[in-house]
Amino acid sequence: MIGELLPLVLVVVLALPILLSPVSERVSLLVSRLAVPIFGDYVERSSRRDWQQERLRSTHVGTTHRVFASRTLFLSGLAGAAGGILGVYVATWLVDLFSISREAIFAAVPPALSFLAGLTRLQDLTLLGLFVLFLFFGVTVGSVLGALTYWARWAYLDQLSNARASEIEATLPRTIAFVYALSRSGMPFPKVLQTLSRNEDIYGEAAREMGVAVRDMNTFSTDILTAIRRTADRTPSEGLAEFSDNLASVLGSGRNLSEFLRGQYERYQEEAEAQQEQYLELVSTLAEIYVTVLVAGPLFFITVLVVIGLVIEDTITLVRFIGYAGIPLASAGFVVYIDSLTQRDTMTDVSRDVASSMGRGSGALTASDGGVALEGENAERLAAYDQLRALRQWLNQPLRTVLEQPWVSFVVTAPLGVVWVFYRATPIPLGPSALQTLDGPVIEATLFAMGVFALFHEVHKRRIRAIERAVPDFLDRLASVNEAGMSIVESLRRIADTDLGGLEEEVDRTWQDVRWGADVSTALHRFAARTRVRMVAQSVTLITNAMSASGDLGPVLRIAANEAQETQRLRRERQQEMLTYILVIYISVLVFLGIIVALTVAFIPAVQQTAGGATGAVGGSAPGTGTGGSGVTSAFSGSSVNADAYNLLFFHMSAIQAVCSGLVAGKLAEGGVADGVKHAAGLLALTFVVFAFLL
Repeated sequence: MIGELLPLVLVVVLALPILLSPVSERVSLLVSRLAVPIFGDYVERSSRRDWQQERLRSTHVGTTHRVFASRTLFLSGLAGAAGGILGVYVATWLVDLFSISREAIFAAVPPALSFLAGLTRLQDLTLLGLFVLFLFFGVTVGSVLGALTYWARWAYLDQLSNARASEIEATLPRTIAFVYALSRSGMPFPKVLQTLSRNEDIYGEAAREMGVAVRDMNTFSTDILTAIRRTADRTPSEGLAEFSDNLASVLGSGRNLSEFLRGQYERYQEEAEAQQEQYLELVSTLAEIYVTVLVAGPLFFITVLVVIGLVIEDTITLVRFIGYAGIPLASAGFVVYIDSLTQRDTMTDVSRDVASSMGRGSGALTASDGGVALEGENAERLAAYDQLRALRQWLNQPLRTVLEQPWVSFVVTAPLGVVWVFYRATPIPLGPSALQTLDGPVIEATLFAMGVFALFHEVHKRRIRAIERAVPDFLDRLASVNEAGMSIVESLRRIADTDLGGLEEEVDRTWQDVRWGADVSTALHRFAARTRVRMVAQSVTLITNAMSASGDLGPVLRIAANEAQETQRLRRERQQEMLTYILVIYISVLVFLGIIVALTVAFIPAVQQTAGGATGAVGGSAPGTGTGGSGVTSAFSGSSVNADAYNLLFFHMSAIQAVCSGLVAGKLAEGGVADGVKHAAGLLALTFVVFAFLL
């Protein structure tokens, strides 16, 4: 017995490096140490080396071509060896499968299919024939698995490259606006690029790509033209490649850089409108696909299968598969597909990004008197304090923590939901009736958890939206006062007394910081860290860096204000358009629920009356109360069908469809699954009320 399992154990051993190397650094290092001595020289001479290096550069995977290509060949070899062993098992299974006698095949199949009896000749193979058969399957399966592993490794790089290209395209307009604004402030262009690279966390993937050019200049003393041209050759983004080529041409020809950047800035503003129109058309198509394929499609199949099950032959198993597995898995796949096609409008906590951009480059600890503190016991204490800071903040300000990170609410609501389920369902019966007893309390607990999360998420989102709506007005007023000849400090004092909507309190606190002795740059960075809004962080980064170049901030602030206003305008248009798609999904779910209710209260009783074999009432109690199993005798086949099982299944399917549709609606309309929790909670509550009180 142990000898028979040894090949399978070997397959597992060969597969472990393939599975663990992407997630374990130790396994990855071990694979590299084994692969490079074997394949290192070969991959250096490979004809595909240039193409593969281009893929590696565009993805920023952080490893050399020699190491990555060697590991790919090594892992492909392991997959091929494991596949060869599995191929032998496949051949053995086929021999056992066709071990039936020819006489039995002749007796079981019609004369037209008598040729199938020839398959039993596998039993008559000689030892050499069996060896050839096993060798064929081993080589075939091994080659296929090895080739698939090799292809998957390089295809994964293509996916990373495409993802980076999308992120670069999404952040490129803001990056160009930042570069244009700083160039208008009088800052030398190499310093503009260095400033951009120091704020990669704020301005995203486009700034990170330009940061490679900056490191190329600083580390290898590359001239700026060569570094920018290399960026154009390296980047996976067509937009950034075109911008870099044009920028290098302008710098090389001595043309007016500010005019070029202004033209690029205006061009990308116009393209943003066209891209939004394309995005809205895409969302419209996706919404129609979802309603047709994942709402109307399952409803059609369910209706047909239920009719067949109640009239001809029981099909409840297939209906259960569609309801419990098909709908949620298809919806999850649809959400993943949407995420791969669209850019999410993120509202992330950028306080750490701002802090890192402020403190980057200072490696020593600064004492309170301006000197350098010695690294020792105090430094270790400070490091321990920093590690526990997040936990202390959670405990000291739990409400703020939940508002800023709504998912934390599940830490409380999930245990409370479990307690509620046991309280409502105890004693829990054994057997199929347990599902009927648990479904009601489980849905109640789910509604509670989803409702609390949706409440905190919506409050957090509305706060961020209020701040973002106030940013253009804040920048515009700051620019107007600064253009009147006032310094940035006096400008800040003037606008602190005005009505700034969602920013009024924070701007007033920023002015108080300045009054108490903080410099404007530090006060603004604290302002960005408190608001934790990316738009504010980008504006603060632009202002503080422009201040170091010139006191005339009016043009810079105007650019930032215009960019923020354009962003807000596009967002408002998008929200108005998205209401239509939300209504479409809501209506489709209501139609789904209506037909399910019709099947429950009208069709099943009609079949009962027609068959004359009903053994109990149908659907007369609220879901989850555990009614007994009433039977419906099929009108044609005479088989008994459990009508209560169908009613319970309809309730569960309606609840699953409500949750899935709500999450998809949030993803389509607002860009995130978390935004769909409120829709899911509302539709689930409606479903629960309908089944609990109307049936």
